[in-house]
Amino acid sequence: MVRSDRRSGKAPRPSVWLADRDRDRDQERGGRRGGGRPSGLDRDRITEATVRLLDAEGLEKFSMRRLAAALDVTAMSVYWYVDTKDDLLELALDRAFGELALPGPDTGEDWRDELRALARAYRALLVRHPWLPALVGRFPNVGPHALRFSGAVQRVLGRTGLPGHEVTGAIAAVFQFVYGHGTVEGHFRARVASTGLTPDEYHHRAMTEVLKAPDASDVIGRSARIMEARGGDTVEEMLERDFTFALDLLIAGIEAMAARGRA
Repeated sequence: MVRSDRRSGKAPRPSVWLADRDRDRDQERGGRRGGGRPSGLDRDRITEATVRLLDAEGLEKFSMRRLAAALDVTAMSVYWYVDTKDDLLELALDRAFGELALPGPDTGEDWRDELRALARAYRALLVRHPWLPALVGRFPNVGPHALRFSGAVQRVLGRTGLPGHEVTGAIAAVFQFVYGHGTVEGHFRARVASTGLTPDEYHHRAMTEVLKAPDASDVIGRSARIMEARGGDTVEEMLERDFTFALDLLIAGIEAMAARGRA
């Protein structure tokens, strides 16, 4: 059975977190469904199982039936706690954001160090959960964990010295970069895992094969020389050096723009 706001004639909800309180209260009481709720099941357990299933099988294979099978319940049992699959995906998205370690409001740390820590944590989260990037762009990210992350980012960037109207641009520059880097890295690691090779073996084989193509050899050859100059004996080291330098460039840009505003 498919449950959706569209099929019921109601306008789609923008977010499970913005649902009408009476509707949620009705759901908790079981007012819309006959009988008792399944024992041993709750929204937290369902959300945790969703994250595990998404990590194991990816977003494309995810379905309410597969989730119900993983929980050893019927699909209808899951619908006691969420109305739609989108609601459940949004809950999983916020649960993942809850893994981030965030600085407190008054740590006394340099904003540059805290920004680097937040950027690295977000990158690691995107790589750890390759399904996450697609959901970050799909939902408004107003769950409690996502809001705490946004609040921490705003506090750190608010200490840079940038004028207020430039803070959102700085946030976009840093965290859209991290989003892109983490998304590509996650795709790369998933591809490597599917081949059974190590990242270094995959990289070496790919570079060796592509250099044989006449149309690509010049560009790839220059890329190889650039990477050699950059340094790094392993794929892990190369990824880390690129991320670190790019983040340092962005921080330097923020410092320069803040100094210009004070001049």
